Amino acid sequence: MDSYGSTGAPSLEARGLTLAYDHRVVVDDLHLVLPGGRVTVVVGANACGKSTLLRALARLLAPSSGAVLLDGRDITTVPTRRVAQVLGLLPQSPTASDGMTVRDLVARGRSPHQRWWQQWSRQDEEAVDEALALCDLTLLADRDLDALSGGQRQRAWIAMTLAQETRLLLLDEPTTYLDMAHQVDVLELVSSLNRRDGRTVVMVLHDLNQACRYADHLVAMKDGRIVAAGAPSEVVTEDLVREVFGLPVHVMTDPVAGTPLVVPLPSRAAAGVVAP
Repeated sequence: MDSYGSTGAPSLEARGLTLAYDHRVVVDDLHLVLPGGRVTVVVGANACGKSTLLRALARLLAPSSGAVLLDGRDITTVPTRRVAQVLGLLPQSPTASDGMTVRDLVARGRSPHQRWWQQWSRQDEEAVDEALALCDLTLLADRDLDALSGGQRQRAWIAMTLAQETRLLLLDEPTTYLDMAHQVDVLELVSSLNRRDGRTVVMVLHDLNQACRYADHLVAMKDGRIVAAGAPSEVVTEDLVREVFGLPVHVMTDPVAGTPLVVPLPSRAAAGVVAP
């Protein structure tokens, strides 16, 4: 079995990447190298091109120019099955059929490993069981997805991507619509998977403080371009947040995590008005 603890992570990068919808450019001449075995988080204001970039990295959107390189090879030339064996994607709002159980969903992650002459195998069963265990879903395996809480359901989708046994995970806003407790639950799970086996993770997140806490590598985007990239402590400054989000803030050190903590300034302070 190609275990979760296998060493080595495939490389993924974008070179001169331009992405467009109906000739409307969303990402323009973007260059990005994703550090292997690390957690990269992409941040930026709405409609800046974060999710579009992730779709292109997953080969769901063909570039207008430039290329996405998987292990140095243009990803559009890599067979679809091979891409699915190397790279797993969790989109923003995944959907499943009515009446599907947790185990049924997770088992879908084994599709890239199926062949017409070799269907379900012991290796497939082991991969599903391991993914369920890693996501703390073993006792919920036979439960309908519709009966789960938001956090449990999101863990089930992550388990499906784990069952693919890929070394690259792309997660597009995995905490959307979750309350704070479930957000932390999902992010801790993703972080633990990275620490456990060095899996490369790329996430799009809206919450800048969560991004700072969980990212090894932070990418800040604005208007389809990368404004800054690097360790959160190097990237997140008051000037950067003002430029990317148009928001005046104070940046301090998180007393728990030691990472940057972004505190929005009240409107009166932002306007330079001092309270009596």
